[in-house]
Amino acid sequence: FHPGGSLAIPTANEDSHRVATLIKTHQSKIKRVVATMDSHLKLHIANPGFWVSGEEDENHTNDCNKKRRHPDPFTVITSQDIANGKWKPRDNLYIPPGTIDSNIFGSLESLTKDHHPSNPRYLDLTKYAMEYTKRLEDSGKFQLVVWPEHCLVGSVGFSMVDEVMEALQEWSETTGGSIEWVLKGQNLLTESYSALEAEVPVNQATSLNKSVIASLTTSDRLLICGQAMSHCVHYTTANLVHHWPKDKLSNITLLTDCASSVPGFEAAGDKFQDDMAKAGVLLKKSTEVFS
Repeated sequence: FHPGGSLAIPTANEDSHRVATLIKTHQSKIKRVVATMDSHLKLHIANPGFWVSGEEDENHTNDCNKKRRHPDPFTVITSQDIANGKWKPRDNLYIPPGTIDSNIFGSLESLTKDHHPSNPRYLDLTKYAMEYTKRLEDSGKFQLVVWPEHCLVGSVGFSMVDEVMEALQEWSETTGGSIEWVLKGQNLLTESYSALEAEVPVNQATSLNKSVIASLTTSDRLLICGQAMSHCVHYTTANLVHHWPKDKLSNITLLTDCASSVPGFEAAGDKFQDDMAKAGVLLKKSTEVFS
């Protein structure tokens, strides 16, 4: 999310500097740190590699899906696009056991197919993609957006930015506290804008994280910051507010100078902040929190 990255936010470095400064300046006042991390795999449903065009393209070739191209980043794929054959999941995509659970997602009977050697669960990915995009659309929040590959597990982009990581390590050494890491986005078959629940839960790991929410609600004051204001900060905070005691929403503070929106989605970030203020969440700059 930082300049030079595949999904760069121009002001992310400045946001991170303010986060690091806050942590270093007020170490003794911070009792707990929960760090949420986008954690994607290359062939995630919202990455180009999951999809191929329904039509052959003489200008695009690769070994796995010959003469079929991947969608460009920021392509929107609708259920109607899939029904029309414009886009489809790649033919050789392997879905590890446990990725989807009928007890969470619902019956898979209508989404299965005859045995396919690369897919031990016999999931018809085209049928699944149709159902998944319909559920996204019916929620009224999203359509499926294909993002540039970002935060791939094991890559540099997956790591905590250096300046914030240094501040966190200093906080840990000084206070005796340990960072609590919450990873999100590793399931191939669903998106997780919120760190607390996937947009379409498909197994237990992508369902509402009640334990984290319950532990956070015990906070006297909860500070929220990070990237991006328009997406992950937005939906994690909204998710949390939905389950937070209504008479204690002023215990949550959104740090407005420590998060920015993805370029092109500024209106969504602004509306989110307005909605949170109306709900009772405090909006403050990092320099105002402990003043």
